[in-house]
Amino acid sequence: MAAQIPTDELSKLSVEDAANAKAKPGLATSTATNGNLNQDSDDSDDDAENPATAAAGGAAKKKKKRKPRKKKKTPTEQSDPPRVLISQLFPNNTYPKGEEVEYVNENRYRTTNEEKRHLDNMNNDFLTDYRHAAEAHRQTRQWAQKNIKPGQTLTEIANGIEDSVRALVGHTGLPEGDAVVAGMGFPTGLSINHCAAHYTPNAGNKMVLHEDDVMKVDFGVHVGGRIVDSAFTMAFNPRYDPLLEAVKAATNAGVKEAGIDVRLGEIGGVIQEVMESYEIELNGTTYPVKSIRNLNGHTILPYSIHGTKSVPIVKTNDTTKMEEGEVYAIETFGSTGNGVVHEEGEVSHYAKRSDAPKVDLRLSSAKSLLNVINKNFGTLPFCRRYLDRLGQDKYLLGLNNLVSNGVIEAYPPLVDKKGSYTAQFEHTFLLRPTVKEVISRGDDY
Repeated sequence: MAAQIPTDELSKLSVEDAANAKAKPGLATSTATNGNLNQDSDDSDDDAENPATAAAGGAAKKKKKRKPRKKKKTPTEQSDPPRVLISQLFPNNTYPKGEEVEYVNENRYRTTNEEKRHLDNMNNDFLTDYRHAAEAHRQTRQWAQKNIKPGQTLTEIANGIEDSVRALVGHTGLPEGDAVVAGMGFPTGLSINHCAAHYTPNAGNKMVLHEDDVMKVDFGVHVGGRIVDSAFTMAFNPRYDPLLEAVKAATNAGVKEAGIDVRLGEIGGVIQEVMESYEIELNGTTYPVKSIRNLNGHTILPYSIHGTKSVPIVKTNDTTKMEEGEVYAIETFGSTGNGVVHEEGEVSHYAKRSDAPKVDLRLSSAKSLLNVINKNFGTLPFCRRYLDRLGQDKYLLGLNNLVSNGVIEAYPPLVDKKGSYTAQFEHTFLLRPTVKEVISRGDDY
């Protein structure tokens, strides 16, 4: 947050000349005004002997009035880059609501049902935290969309997004435990072309964004463990527009279909139908846009980005139903390749398992690193850059030991075949008792 320096200055105080005060020659006055002392010790005895004259001279002296201090104005708009606290822009927790969508069919009654309204009103803290995080996400990503350009390094892009998120929620993540209060819900994914997900630059990464790249930007913001998970895709060459349009339309179709008592497998069918109705021509060859069938949406739990339910993006026989009170991220991925991803490349994303076993760690570096992770991230995902900025070094051996012992989960990059292009769009929504609130919806997508 930019520091505002007060522009007013204290008025300089002046003392009238003795002659203007019509004092007799040889007489002087002694006056202390606002800490500025004017006195002539040689004439002090004369003043004592002529109190009336001294009083007259003092009365003639005029003091300039202080100018009132100007109050610091509360910011009313966001800075560039974003550094003004969201809580200052929206005082008294009056954060914008997401897109509210009424339930349909047998759940239509929920909109006006008094019992459901009462349940909804009991969730004020829950909604406040989610809306706070969602607004931080919106303002950060809209700045990123305007400022990300070919020629920038992925490290520069990731740091720009993450610095903005931390500034907007007012938590740098540097003091011990600060990142658990509010901040990044998970590291900024910057996955390019055939890489669909889970790529963020590690220290020393020199990768640069190019004009013909298709980049997925996927990051999370949390306040009090309430994670908003939303993603978009950027392409600078218009030839990729049909791919982006297909995935955006598929995500919106999945969000529209979702609701209380809706079966997960049916949502996947709707997503696939919309996604695969598109095709794209590249270099004279027409490619069908395929749903990446082994990637899914998911529920979100407090401090846990992946909950217990998955939302497929192809039709399945999964009859599991969505339920009241759940939080979901619908994310869809389209590809010009095989429509299947596999793990490949250097790992950057990690998270402590919520069901991590109690292991007798024999490696001292693993023990000390786990202590750092517990205090600074808990079960929130993190990346190597986050450990670097906390001052950790030479931690890879300990980190790999934690992974091999099942305490930490590693998330390698997920890629389709080389030469293909992938895109992603994602929204988080809340299945409130009365309405479905697409908490991450914005003017951009």
